Amino acid sequence: MKFTLKDYQEEAVSGVLDKLKKGRKRWHEDKELSAFSLTATTGAGKTVMAAAVFEALFFGSDDHDFEPDPGAVVIWFSDDPSLNEQSKYRLMEAADKLTVSDLITVENTFSREAFEPGKIYFLNTQKLGKSSLLVRGHDAEDNGVEVANGLPLMPDARSHTIWDTIRNTIEDPDMTLYLVLDEAHRGMKEPVKGTKTIVTQLINGQGGVPGVPVVWGISATVQRFDDAVKSMQDRTALPNVVVNSKLVQDSGLLKDTINLDVPDEVGDFATVLLRRGTQKLRDITKAWNAYAAEQGESGKVTPLMVLQVPNTPNKDDVGTWLQTIFDTWPELPADSVCNVFGEKKTENFGGHSVPYIAPERVQESDHVRILLAKEAISTGWDCPRAEVMVSFRAASDQTHITQMLGRMVRTPLARRIPGNERLNAVDCLLPNFNQATVKTVVQSLMSGGDLGDTLPGRRVLINPKEMSPNPAVPQEVWEKLLSLPSKTQPKKQARPIKRLTGLAHELAADAILADAGKMAHGHLHALLDMAQVDYAEAIEKARQAVLTVEGKTGSTAVGSTEMTFDDFVEDADLAVIEDAYKRAARMISPDVAKTYSEYLAEKNGDGEDEEEALVEAHTDVAAFGLIPAIKDDLEAAAEALANEWLTAHEVAIKALSDKRQDVYRELRELSANPLDVSLAMPRNSLQPTVEVKEDGTEQALPLHDHHLLCGENGKFPAAFNSWEREVLTKESHREGFLAWYRNPSSASPESLGITYPDDAHESIMRPDFIFFSTGDDGAVQANIIDPHGQFLADSLPKLVGLANYAESHADHFGRIEAVAEVNNNFRVLDLKNAEVREAIRLGPSAKSLFEGKAAKPYPNSVV
Repeated sequence: MKFTLKDYQEEAVSGVLDKLKKGRKRWHEDKELSAFSLTATTGAGKTVMAAAVFEALFFGSDDHDFEPDPGAVVIWFSDDPSLNEQSKYRLMEAADKLTVSDLITVENTFSREAFEPGKIYFLNTQKLGKSSLLVRGHDAEDNGVEVANGLPLMPDARSHTIWDTIRNTIEDPDMTLYLVLDEAHRGMKEPVKGTKTIVTQLINGQGGVPGVPVVWGISATVQRFDDAVKSMQDRTALPNVVVNSKLVQDSGLLKDTINLDVPDEVGDFATVLLRRGTQKLRDITKAWNAYAAEQGESGKVTPLMVLQVPNTPNKDDVGTWLQTIFDTWPELPADSVCNVFGEKKTENFGGHSVPYIAPERVQESDHVRILLAKEAISTGWDCPRAEVMVSFRAASDQTHITQMLGRMVRTPLARRIPGNERLNAVDCLLPNFNQATVKTVVQSLMSGGDLGDTLPGRRVLINPKEMSPNPAVPQEVWEKLLSLPSKTQPKKQARPIKRLTGLAHELAADAILADAGKMAHGHLHALLDMAQVDYAEAIEKARQAVLTVEGKTGSTAVGSTEMTFDDFVEDADLAVIEDAYKRAARMISPDVAKTYSEYLAEKNGDGEDEEEALVEAHTDVAAFGLIPAIKDDLEAAAEALANEWLTAHEVAIKALSDKRQDVYRELRELSANPLDVSLAMPRNSLQPTVEVKEDGTEQALPLHDHHLLCGENGKFPAAFNSWEREVLTKESHREGFLAWYRNPSSASPESLGITYPDDAHESIMRPDFIFFSTGDDGAVQANIIDPHGQFLADSLPKLVGLANYAESHADHFGRIEAVAEVNNNFRVLDLKNAEVREAIRLGPSAKSLFEGKAAKPYPNSVV
């Protein structure tokens, strides 16, 4: 793969491969048909995950321990040819091993007896319609097909229809046909009771064509697909692969903040908000240009604005809207406006000529800055550089608005911009809405609009204000903030050797550590040399196991019912040795196995028979694979060296661009025990200024002093619950108080995270407050004060996480405390106290801890 997959993507790919493997086995052994789906919220990278699956399916995967299927054939099916082309492009963009010749669009001229293994064929609904040349002649009742001597004459004199090709592929015992349904929820509903859609015909078979053996549906909304599969006869529904929406939001692939601008009062504010939207586009363009100037080409984004109009727009109105845009931004080129209407033609609005552009071309066409659209453009389309939307849809069109915004939530650079919430947000202006009618839009956006579960870390803000660094905060406070250690989510599938070799490649590419690759492999080779000595006896036994094949011969006399078995031992041939070598290579990584084998062959060979020396080396490596302790030693050493390099070169890495730093951030996290990461400088944040009540009325949010970020008035708007208010009040009145920071709840680089045990895994908590004060020595100290619930299921595990963090990082903080209200009194647990930490680890519940001797009254030293 050209991309490094996110942890949730790796897990999903493993799940899909497992289902494909089971489906293939059931088909070839029992002729059992199967189906399953991959469900992930919009923006999760479903096509990238599919690319990783196809590479493994055709070529095998060491990471996923998956053997290739030499007879695999994939049909990628959707109801939109342009969507197919976009998917085809994305697969090529993501996959390293798939070539142009492996991705075949089935045109009307296509004619093969059977599909070719190792290929992905792109089909769409129209290609299987009755009027398509690909199917003419398949239906005996088709009166449009000429007949000669009782036999149909198919168009272009072809010998096979596409249905013949599908049937022949399915019936070939050496091949497995996999059907991938893109946007799987579409085409599953029967238009008339008793009829079948083309999709269901393809799945179930029709006429003499059997159903496709293995069906994989991909969508953000697969309920209709799942229901259809359950109703099908003779097809097994395998467990679906479901991606956790929180992990997608945490990954940085989706924007954290959606800003909704709506009128504060009743009236016609169309042009007012359109001017505001145009100014937002102008401002965000300047912000991206500034970021690109700082970061180079890796930070270049050319944002656009989507102007969403009614289905039958009044041309004079649209002309007025366009003129308003050009009046607000006179420098905007005249040819920067295009449309993606279904009519697919140039439109004229009040003297403005607006050409049509295919939706899939918008992202790459930087000259397009204003895009006119009606509904949700097309399913599967997305344009990450769409930063602003002004929608003139009616207030009853919440669905169309949220669908469109769902296509705009991907981050333009597929990563967060550290500390810059403005560049991690998308703006939507709704002239025809008010505070009450926008509520449905907010609810839909908070759930991703797809899976129904909320997206922790995403915020939908109404008429927010931008906060900037507070000039009254001393520089020493900022320096202290940036020095604080933050934790990241440990990886479920840590691969220390892959992490080390990947790190070596990046360090060498950035000229930070010359010959890092050779150094990494040399280090591992030396360890394997030591293993040959330390595990000499075990390796010799393992070599013999590799070089011999043991079995039993069964025999019986004629007329007798008794059978005897005799053991036999044969020398292994080259194929057996190579198979054992490949299995061992998966354990220590194919790259290291290859270089170590070459090293051994050169070291032990006599120069006359290089091939024999390499076979001997492969036998040694194969033997290593039978000794788990060697893998453990190698991975521990790889982990240690990678951590040593990351620590030693931390300053040089921080001097790189954000894009390159993000690569090293992922390498830090590619571990079961990732290194601490430092916080990013919060350059700005977006905050609501009013609270909308249930009855639609507004109430201004309280304003607070001394926050690290503030508006032009020096204040920070925020609403807090009673516990938070108590902590903020008490801490701001402590002697030596300087400033405070509302720690963001999102997985952004400027948010301090702390790991805590969550069942068999580790999760991340983000303390509410960090307070800064002057210590006894006059230096600035940081204090984590966390208003802590005591009744929730994760209350105690989070206390354990805080205790573990305090034990490792106490020197960075003056105080680390958890506060809770108990019987109308506030109590505090001092996490820097060793006895308190021990009580937490032994405590039966958070409630008992706050009520017991470990807790003290809060506050315990207030001026």
